[in-house]
Amino acid sequence: MTTERVEEKVRETLNAVALDRVRAPANLVEQVVRRRSRRRFSQAAGAAVAVAAVGVGAVFGFGGGGTGHNRPVRPATSPATPPEGWEPWQSNSPGASERGCLVDASALYCAGSEYDAAKIDANSGKRLWTVGVHREGDGIDHPFAVRDGVVYAYRNHTAENLPDGDYAGGTDLMAVDADDGDVLWKVEMPQDDRTAQAAMLIDGAVLANTPSVRTVSALDPLTGKEKWRYTWAKGIACQRAVLSGVPYLLCTPDVEKPESTEVLRLDPATGSAAKVTALPGMQQLIGTSGDRMVLIAARGADGEDMRLTIVSGSGERASHPYRIEGPPATTDVVGGRLISVSWQGKASAYSLTTGKTLWTRPVGVEMPDQDTMQEFASPVASKRQGVVYFLGPDGELSGLDLRTGKQVWRGHADLGKPRPGIADRPQLLLHEDVLVARNGSKLVSLLPRTGG
Repeated sequence: MTTERVEEKVRETLNAVALDRVRAPANLVEQVVRRRSRRRFSQAAGAAVAVAAVGVGAVFGFGGGGTGHNRPVRPATSPATPPEGWEPWQSNSPGASERGCLVDASALYCAGSEYDAAKIDANSGKRLWTVGVHREGDGIDHPFAVRDGVVYAYRNHTAENLPDGDYAGGTDLMAVDADDGDVLWKVEMPQDDRTAQAAMLIDGAVLANTPSVRTVSALDPLTGKEKWRYTWAKGIACQRAVLSGVPYLLCTPDVEKPESTEVLRLDPATGSAAKVTALPGMQQLIGTSGDRMVLIAARGADGEDMRLTIVSGSGERASHPYRIEGPPATTDVVGGRLISVSWQGKASAYSLTTGKTLWTRPVGVEMPDQDTMQEFASPVASKRQGVVYFLGPDGELSGLDLRTGKQVWRGHADLGKPRPGIADRPQLLLHEDVLVARNGSKLVSLLPRTGG
């Protein structure tokens, strides 16, 4: 797809969603299109080109999901315990982490302006190895999974320019040896989508949106060779999810008001598809909780009267009304709850079983300015402690009891001044009971003393 076509598609997508409902600047579309790097822009647009699911998610601020079980959690009485060999640390190493990080065992796997992948010791902050960027390193992506000693990430497909001097574009999915950083294999993707929908781990394979935008393929995790592929019909958009290693597709006609969303189960060994259930209207996947998918759909014309639906891998489902009071700064499936944070600084926990509000409390950190491009970091939850943690743009940290919403801890990470922008979205991670806060190239690791 040419740069001009990408820009046109994103203009259509951004203008199609009700951006005025989130009080975006009136010239937001052109601001995005005119960004310094067309490469970075086309990466951000990739999912919109492939899947029509941006509709509800973009309007209401729903982010990627987490995992957990929807059961009562105990009060935050368990003391935070540091991992063996851990000491508090902080680092400021430009080029290694601006695009974000992933925690796995005792390591962070990050990406930045100079490296498409970098391994950092989560106990000390020491950099262990790096994979240099292929031309530019200002995307919105970072390593997304680690399994059996292999790290999975993205990089630019080529370093070449077009005859007019513009970047030719293209994205590769790559596998990297977690021990030494050697690139094991790479596979070209059909577009510059580097979101959570582009590739994910399933039993025995990597499920990737390749070689076409209407196809998912199971790739051998050690060689990148294709095991099987599944292609859906033209005029259909399919979201992807994984439950207990099994891939699912949520497929909807790519029209303004689809009648239904079909849920398909793909056999992880063969790719054969079986219809699990069908749901009314356009369903937006907002995350998973244990062995269930969490979906949401608009019920009314105003867009605030919603329906929350939980679907198991066998097709069992339960739906309940869910009302949004204004656009949230972030909404995520965390700790077996739907956690939403308003721009006014209120955090709310919703039951995935009933859709009812369990509690609403001050989030405990300063909120970013809603009228800027700055984003609010997704919260993280420690199930062992029963605490959900939040990070403010100025480095403030807050911990709320998952059961009651009561604030049980406050802290601060010296992350410097906020730097608004897609690549500089603040991030909060958990390394066992230890928190890792990131903004731009600054990383701070600290232990929250919440109990004991």
